[in-house]
Amino acid sequence: MISVARISLTPVKCFHLDHPGEVSLGLDGVTGNRLFLLVGANGERLRSSATPWPVVVYARYDPAADELEMRFPDGELVSGSAAAEGEELSIQLGGREQRVRVVPGPWAEPLSELGGREVKLARVERDGLAMVEPVTIVSSASVARLSREAGCKVDARRFRSLFELDGCGEHEEDSWEGRSVRLGEALVEIGEPVIRCAVTTRDPDTGERDLDTLRLIESYRGQGPDGEIWFARYGRVVEPGCVRVGDPVEPV
Repeated sequence: MISVARISLTPVKCFHLDHPGEVSLGLDGVTGNRLFLLVGANGERLRSSATPWPVVVYARYDPAADELEMRFPDGELVSGSAAAEGEELSIQLGGREQRVRVVPGPWAEPLSELGGREVKLARVERDGLAMVEPVTIVSSASVARLSREAGCKVDARRFRSLFELDGCGEHEEDSWEGRSVRLGEALVEIGEPVIRCAVTTRDPDTGERDLDTLRLIESYRGQGPDGEIWFARYGRVVEPGCVRVGDPVEPV
C-alpha cells in the first residue's frame, strides 16, 4: 500500500523544515507554508540555491494570531507580528512576478547578522504564491534509487517536498502526471516534474554542499528538453482535506 511517510513544511522559504503529523490541505496548499521569504537590502530575493545559511533557522507561524516565531542557532528566540507593514517589492517567484511586502520585526537584526549582510523578511499576498504549485511529492523509492547511484544514503529532505510517499516503485510518481491522486482526505492532480537546483546538493541540516545530486540524477535520468534536471512532481489541489502521516495514497 502506498502511504504518506513524511510531511515537510516551513513558513519561511529556505528555513529548516518542520514535520507535522498532519496538515489541512486547502486549494492554496497548507496555510502558512512558504508564506514568507528573505530579501536583500535592494529587494532582491535570496535564493536557497545560493544562500545556504537560512536552513539552520527554525520558524513557527500561528495563522490565528498572525504571529511568527524564529529560533536561531545560538538559541536566540524572537517573535512578533507577521503583518506585512513595510515597503512593497516586486520579485520573481515560481516563474511569475509577485508582489511582496516587507515584514518588520525583531528578526531583522539576527537575520542580517547571520547572513553577513542586510536581510529583510517579506510576505507574499496569500498562501501558495511563493511556489510553482502548492503541492510537491517525492517517493522514498525514488530517493532510494538515487542513494544507490550515489553509493550512500541520500536524505529525502534535500528535495523539500511537502509529501514523501512510501510503497511506490522508483519514480512511480512520474507515471501519475495528469491523474488525480487521493492523499488522505484530499484529492490532488499531479502535474509537471520539479526542476531541481543546487539546493539539493546541500546537507538539509547544515546547508553545506556535500553531494552532487544534479550530476547523479542526470547520470541515470538524463535531462529535460531544455537541459533541466527533474526529480519529484508538482500537484494541484482539487479537493481540500486533512492529510496525515500513514494515510493511504491512491491514484484514481
